[in-house]
Amino acid sequence: AGSDGPLLEVVERGTLPIPTTLFAAIALLAVSNGALINLIMASRVVYGMGDQGVLPRIFSTVHPNRRTPWIAILFTSLVALALLITVGRNPDALDTLSSTTVVLLLSAFVVVNISVLVLRRDRVDHEHFTTPSVLPILGIVVSSALLIYAAISDIQVFGLAALLIGIGVVLYVVNVFAKRSLDHENPEAHGD
Repeated sequence: AGSDGPLLEVVERGTLPIPTTLFAAIALLAVSNGALINLIMASRVVYGMGDQGVLPRIFSTVHPNRRTPWIAILFTSLVALALLITVGRNPDALDTLSSTTVVLLLSAFVVVNISVLVLRRDRVDHEHFTTPSVLPILGIVVSSALLIYAAISDIQVFGLAALLIGIGVVLYVVNVFAKRSLDHENPEAHGD
């Protein structure tokens, strides 16, 4: 429990003769790949939200030749760079960023499970599968318990998560006000 590299200790004591430098290189590649996948996923989420009008439409801009969401990629890369610069000075930066990711994902799980319970009250004209109520309730309870555990372990992570959520809320509010001003300037374009 007191080791800085418990998995490395297991590899060193294991029966397979894996050099520690090779293991460290594999671990570095795995972490880098995880970060790359997160950046790709985040840029595509920002692109999709821009395309749906939840975030400003500029985030749905795609490069004319490559057809990639370059504005969303640039934005998420700048956010990642800002996090690296600000949190990166901390010797536990990787732990802080990974814990923040966990807090954000658990928060999303809580919201999704609450949404399942709220949306099931809506009447629809077709037959569809309805999840047993115990499953989203269990999801809310377990995710909330893990969030409480994370808060007890490291409250600083919640500040960083709140900052990132705040950036999203600011972008959303800016988008709402921009849409309203466009609607007031040109109501006939929207069929009003």
